[in-house]
Amino acid sequence: MPTAPAAAFLAATIRTATPLLFAALGETLTELAGVINVGLEGVVIAGAFGALVGAGAGGIAAGFVTAAAAGAALAVVFAVFAAVLRADQIIAGTAVTLLGLGATGALYEWRYGATGAALSIPTMSAAALPGLARLPLVGPALFDQPPVTYVGYALVPLLWWWTYRTHAGLALRAVGESPEAARAAGIDPRTVQCAAVAVAGVLGGIGGGTLVLAQVGTFAEGMSAGRGFIAIAIVALGRWNPAGAALAALLFGAASALQFLFQALDWRAPYQLFLAVPYALTLVGLALSSARRRGTAPAALGRTDL
Repeated sequence: MPTAPAAAFLAATIRTATPLLFAALGETLTELAGVINVGLEGVVIAGAFGALVGAGAGGIAAGFVTAAAAGAALAVVFAVFAAVLRADQIIAGTAVTLLGLGATGALYEWRYGATGAALSIPTMSAAALPGLARLPLVGPALFDQPPVTYVGYALVPLLWWWTYRTHAGLALRAVGESPEAARAAGIDPRTVQCAAVAVAGVLGGIGGGTLVLAQVGTFAEGMSAGRGFIAIAIVALGRWNPAGAALAALLFGAASALQFLFQALDWRAPYQLFLAVPYALTLVGLALSSARRRGTAPAALGRTDL
């Protein structure tokens, strides 16, 4: 593979993996607490719309704040039904996804009209890390990215340490494994699950905000394009571990970046074929993880009888 296409492919891999990474890290926390949030797709699109509104009013920082707030708000709706009222998590999550997609589409048309938003909101530029960005091949891909990507890098070891090396992380995993034992130890499963879902909403919202503020520079209806569902597959493929989720996010990012690589190599094939690769990989990943998940997934994942 020539150096230029290889470098461009690696850079595209990191770029497309970043929103998936934020959403998957949040979903990892949620599932470790025993909740599977199928509403993550709605959270991501809510974050994307929140980023558009916030950045248009107050700049990039405000955009990420409103993205996180929008994602958290929709996640709280899911938490009320799934963690408090103990509704079926799949049904509640599906309803939240439909709510997010429908509400953002309606609000977008109401706020910006039939013509939509122009490419006029501020976007986050790449910030090269001195020295590291000059490394051959991997330097521009890993270390010449928008600052939000570096935040994603930092979150992986931080969440791993918090999950496996702190009492709060132990409480989270205890709720996901045995809510009865956690309650006997003085831990309220509902409180832990609501907190995990809310934090995941913040991260998912930031993931959606990254799409708008660090990549495309505008909003389009349905622009989440299944990333929330892909993030759920990433969590399973990463074996419910933040580090594993990061590696799986890179894998899916590479699958999405294949279209750019094949275009650079001038391959003659329908572009729709390359666009389908991440979704096909999602199905394969879920099938493989389902075949070996026994004893790996949190024991109380999806339970409503807590």
